[in-house]
Amino acid sequence: MTLSSATPSKLKTWTAGLDNLHSRIAGHFGRFEQRQRVKAYLQALLSPVERKNSWQLAERSGEATPDGMQRLLSTAVWDADVVRNELRRYVLDYLGDEQAVLVIDETGFLKQGNKSAGVKRQYSGTAGRVENCQVGVFLAYTTAQGTAFIDRELFLPKEWVGDLPRRREAHIPDAIQGATKPELAKTMLQRAFEDGVQAAWVTGDAAYSAYGVRSWLEERQQPHVFAVASNFHVWTWGKQGPRQQQVKDIVGEFDNTDWQRLSAGMGSKGERLFEWAWISTSELTVEGSAVSLGPVIEEGFERWVLARRSLDDPMDIVYFTVFAPQTTPLESVVKVAGSRWTIEVGFKTAKGEVGLDQYEVRSWTGWYRHITLALLAHAFLVAIQAKEKKGARQRMITLSR
Repeated sequence: MTLSSATPSKLKTWTAGLDNLHSRIAGHFGRFEQRQRVKAYLQALLSPVERKNSWQLAERSGEATPDGMQRLLSTAVWDADVVRNELRRYVLDYLGDEQAVLVIDETGFLKQGNKSAGVKRQYSGTAGRVENCQVGVFLAYTTAQGTAFIDRELFLPKEWVGDLPRRREAHIPDAIQGATKPELAKTMLQRAFEDGVQAAWVTGDAAYSAYGVRSWLEERQQPHVFAVASNFHVWTWGKQGPRQQQVKDIVGEFDNTDWQRLSAGMGSKGERLFEWAWISTSELTVEGSAVSLGPVIEEGFERWVLARRSLDDPMDIVYFTVFAPQTTPLESVVKVAGSRWTIEVGFKTAKGEVGLDQYEVRSWTGWYRHITLALLAHAFLVAIQAKEKKGARQRMITLSR
């Protein structure tokens, strides 16, 4: 959905909404020319231009050359992190919900050459294989009203960290050192919580289930669901002392009666039905001892091993670890595990509608600036749709009275 597809009445509403969004960030651009250009950049991202690079965005904005758009992304004086903070608050204003789920995931940006900041041959989930690409780690905020991104970080591979000439050419700040993807995720979660974001759950795939992330969330008493590999180990204590057991072995002991058919939420083809089973770690016994997934747990909370099994192929099993209040029902956990797909839909929409991956900048600064503005444009679309849904519900309630 783009501005050009809106009816005249909706276009008026959208224009007012975009003016409001621009007013939130305009004060962070010191010069009038910059303030006008960033608005034009957002408008062009929301337009149906084929490729959302500096040339086509400039042409869509009536500029003869891309110089101005390129300056906005490279040398103009403004802080993408400050604008990112406005993005986060904007999303909360439109989607804020105590039952929100924070979803962590990454996406690849295919690139040619070796000049773009952080580029290397690495696995890209976007391509489903190893490709020459940049990888960005993202944090999304998802509710029943919609999903929008609230933070982003560019992953810097190890070979970039100590390569000073390469770093300088890509304008990577000296303060930026190597951080793992889970560490980037933890940084973004911490920023969100410090800015007042409240969420019922945090979820992510196996790449983000690192102990440092899970234990930190447990200390905050923050419920979470993370996918884990089949060989993920949990500690057990038997007659011979502590040992480890893989989650696939624990799940392999489940009976058919332990599995329940439940929906992980609506998908493009209807309900996403799977069989699910779980077991509390305090109920697990191996050689007469209890299983623990980590340090002493907070009173009133519990850890579980959760499994999802395909209806078509009983051997197709995905494994999870769960931390939540003891009274949490399985149905709630299943919904959270299923909410991970919302960030994938968000990536697809952001790339397809607002050019998230269509930048032609190589610098560290340029990446953060384009990505931040593209996420703002995406959040605007989500906010508009959420407002329309709310209006439709209110009309239905009025008609039913």
